Amino acid sequence: MDTKKLKIALLISAVFFAGHINAQTKKTAEIPRDTSYNVRKVYSQIRKNFPYATPALDEVPAGVIAERDVVYATLPESTFGKRELHADIFKPAKQGVYPVLIMVHGGGWRSGDKSMQVPMAEMLAAKGFVTIPVEYQLSLEAKYPAAVHNIKAAIRWVKANAARYNIDTTKVAISGCSAGGQLASLVGLTNEVKKFEGTMGYNNYSSSVHAVIDIDGVINFMAPSSLNSPRTKDSPDVQWLGGLFNEKPEIWKDASPGYWANEKSIPMLFLNSGHSRFHAGQDELIGQFKEWGTYHEVHQFNVKMHPFWLFHPWADESVNYMADFLNKVFKKPRK
Repeated sequence: MDTKKLKIALLISAVFFAGHINAQTKKTAEIPRDTSYNVRKVYSQIRKNFPYATPALDEVPAGVIAERDVVYATLPESTFGKRELHADIFKPAKQGVYPVLIMVHGGGWRSGDKSMQVPMAEMLAAKGFVTIPVEYQLSLEAKYPAAVHNIKAAIRWVKANAARYNIDTTKVAISGCSAGGQLASLVGLTNEVKKFEGTMGYNNYSSSVHAVIDIDGVINFMAPSSLNSPRTKDSPDVQWLGGLFNEKPEIWKDASPGYWANEKSIPMLFLNSGHSRFHAGQDELIGQFKEWGTYHEVHQFNVKMHPFWLFHPWADESVNYMADFLNKVFKKPRK
């Protein structure tokens, strides 16, 4: 082989080898994790001011069946290679068909995980609901609207597997806490809006839900109490939405659940802490609900602590409000 042909052959080999290495790296690249938001850390922060608070624990009640880390969607070519998304399922052991509640964790769209919803999920399952905390892609992995697409895919998966988990697909609700509350509200208020569906599986099923529970989640990013909050480029919502408001105004509006409300909007329950900024846009939405005759409830915990749902006694009270609301909406007799 002459010198020119040898150089070409070596160049082709180098390109092939580099591509192979890149492909392997993509397949094995570890998804970045922010573990700063967790129950232990929050408890250490609040225990001085709330000495009577105790963390709600993962304890499967009698009469409840648990199934953990079930894959609800597989993304074959995410930024980090093949990516599986998981859900936990808690259902009453007694035979029957039950309403289902998909549950979305908080953490500023950047941190947290589905385990933080598990204690409430277990308590609600004991009250006669199938409860499903879901994993979704956080901002270090994928920006808005990936999480919305994830959650709508989870709802479609739930409907496709309804018989397996004793689910009544005419009684599907979604709840979320903090960032999860914003996501749950956006998912519920965009029923049948095609642009939010994504293509992450089971697209022959509807992702529509019949009720929303928003626990301290923002309704409108552009409401004064939200927009006027101090922010930097490192703020959680800025990172998730891909830029500051003056850089991405259309995305800030697009991601605001309140902008998608209309006369056909579904019933909503709002559980609020004593921090008003987490309810940004809620009053305006409630005003619209009153005009339209849309059923809604608002309950406020007069406690200056945002993640109250992670701790007793507020976790128990939240579960009672949630169960009562769902029973009313789904017209289920009280036991």
